[in-house]
Amino acid sequence: MNDWFNKRIMPGMMKFVNTRVITAIKNGMLVSLPFIMVGSVFLLLSSFPVPAVANWMNKVGLTPYWTQAYNASFGVMAIFAVVGIAYNWAKDAGFEPLPAGMTALVSFLLIMRPTTAVMNGTKTVIAAKQAPTMLGGFIDRTWLGGQGMIAAILVGLLTGWIYSWFLKHHITIKLPDAVPPAVAESFIALIPAFVIVTGFLLVYIFFDLVVHETVTQWIYTTIQTPLQGITDTAGGVFLVGILVPFLWFFGVHGSIIVGGIMGPLLQANALQNAQIFKAHGVVTQALGGHIFTQSLMDQFGTVTGAGMTFGLAVYLLFFAKSVQLKSIGKLAFVPAIFNINEPILFGLPVVLNPIMLLPFMFMPTFSMLSTYFLIKIGILPYLNGVQVPWTTPPVISGFLIGGWKVMIWQAIIITASFFVYYPFVHKQDAILYKQEQAEASAKA
Repeated sequence: MNDWFNKRIMPGMMKFVNTRVITAIKNGMLVSLPFIMVGSVFLLLSSFPVPAVANWMNKVGLTPYWTQAYNASFGVMAIFAVVGIAYNWAKDAGFEPLPAGMTALVSFLLIMRPTTAVMNGTKTVIAAKQAPTMLGGFIDRTWLGGQGMIAAILVGLLTGWIYSWFLKHHITIKLPDAVPPAVAESFIALIPAFVIVTGFLLVYIFFDLVVHETVTQWIYTTIQTPLQGITDTAGGVFLVGILVPFLWFFGVHGSIIVGGIMGPLLQANALQNAQIFKAHGVVTQALGGHIFTQSLMDQFGTVTGAGMTFGLAVYLLFFAKSVQLKSIGKLAFVPAIFNINEPILFGLPVVLNPIMLLPFMFMPTFSMLSTYFLIKIGILPYLNGVQVPWTTPPVISGFLIGGWKVMIWQAIIITASFFVYYPFVHKQDAILYKQEQAEASAKA
């Protein structure tokens, strides 16, 4: 099976994953990660889950400051995405990347205009239809977050590709070597930047005159919303839940591969949940909330490591009889608390071990699907869009992304992982223990 997978499946899969498009998206989205974490802290502070503390911060005037920090970080993720994607495309092509990133940013801002109504409480001050003309000097923050994510990805990819094409074919202004490098680089970017910006301007004019909406609006309505709807289903949850451990079983980093493809959509879902949580203090289906977000994958699919192997680590440390498994347990237990489980994956091993395949694939799939349906029927709340560092210990992370109910459910799921893995690791332990006893008898 391993030979068949490596010969028939892996070459095509790795070729796809290593394409410049996927690499640029994956590495470009990573640029936003620190700012997502920072913004998540201020999102929690601005919508603090303890009413007494939230009311006090609002009374003394702290909440507007938390909101300001959130708006400047988490609230403009599309900007980081568009710059990061174009930057990484040009970098991978071997060119100075910063001008490509800046050109992408200009293009992204060019194809949007204010489209959101200005409200004073429940009273409309400026209607959405009036916004383009009455707010011409403003940038609409609506399209800088989750709703502009797919547009940002497309603009970043197109900019990176076109910019690199011009430089590859030497369609640039080349200054003498005596000119300072910073000045020379700016002139090299002049022609491709002018062509790209002009091209996006023509696209903007076409949509304005013919489609009667902005490019960003059209992409959100026609492309992003359907894609988010497809991912935000039980089928999408099942596919991601089972595919990550399936790839890991063959020694391939399933989290990176699946995350590189699904990450932008799950991030967009999370960003919209964060915006709803910030505005209303709660996320619901009626308000447009999403169940399947990046946090659901991180905290109920890969928490304590791919395959949710914390129960396995507990068995290895406290119940294993074989010396080999006990040694791995001592090495693996503490890292597992911080969601690192490579010692288990390659030390037990889980990778290419048929005994461990079934629980390894079942546990995260069951965890994600059960969480999805509990949110769907209203037993668990929608996740608030907060994204925590991936090394945040479980239970703590559960509280941060959804409150005490999600925290308790996460603890239950992690406890269940022990019982799911128990019969399989017990069998593995018995085999190894028997081998060790036989070797000891032979030496004696």
